[in-house]
Amino acid sequence: MRVVIAEDHALLRDGLTRILRAFDFDVVASVDNGPALLPALITHRPQVAVIDVRLPPTFTDEGLQAAIAARSQIPGLPILVLSQHVEPMYARELLSTPHGGVGYFLKDRVSNVGEFVDAVRRVAAGGTAMDPEVISQLLARREPLAVLTAREREVLGEMAEGRSNAAIATKLRITEKAVSKHINNILTKLDMPPSEDDNRRVLAVLAYLNA
Repeated sequence: MRVVIAEDHALLRDGLTRILRAFDFDVVASVDNGPALLPALITHRPQVAVIDVRLPPTFTDEGLQAAIAARSQIPGLPILVLSQHVEPMYARELLSTPHGGVGYFLKDRVSNVGEFVDAVRRVAAGGTAMDPEVISQLLARREPLAVLTAREREVLGEMAEGRSNAAIATKLRITEKAVSKHINNILTKLDMPPSEDDNRRVLAVLAYLNA
């Protein structure tokens, strides 16, 4: 699977490259600044891109803006964004681009190699991979979620991370039937129509959380 990496920190860039190659990803390009990122994405057309939000020269949002620009030219380009901190505005901007896998992970999460590689694969497959800490902070900001039970909030958090019903059932040690029931209750209480599309379901939940 072809991957483009954008990370200005040399050690982390090298670490990401080694991890992904160890799991049979083909790292076709790695860049360390914003201006070089868009041409790399356009030239190599990767199957997934792993991108630091903040890149030189200004260390603001060059990585995110290059990713969004690339998706306008390569619709559906899967992108996993890495960030040092939870920044809901950046997550919202990325999620607002239509179609294709998206992910938002904190850099500290990369140290859990299995979790990171699973996230890259999920995004490459068109799914969603959101950092649990991002979801936790978004959930804590939403007073209307008080209408949900504690278990429904747990299920919502797992949904927002991009997990399937089967994965949620395993994580929470309940049946898939119970997960489906909780999701129906959540969508009803939040006045959101059910969807058979996992990615659309997660994006809808996150759009609600960010409203």
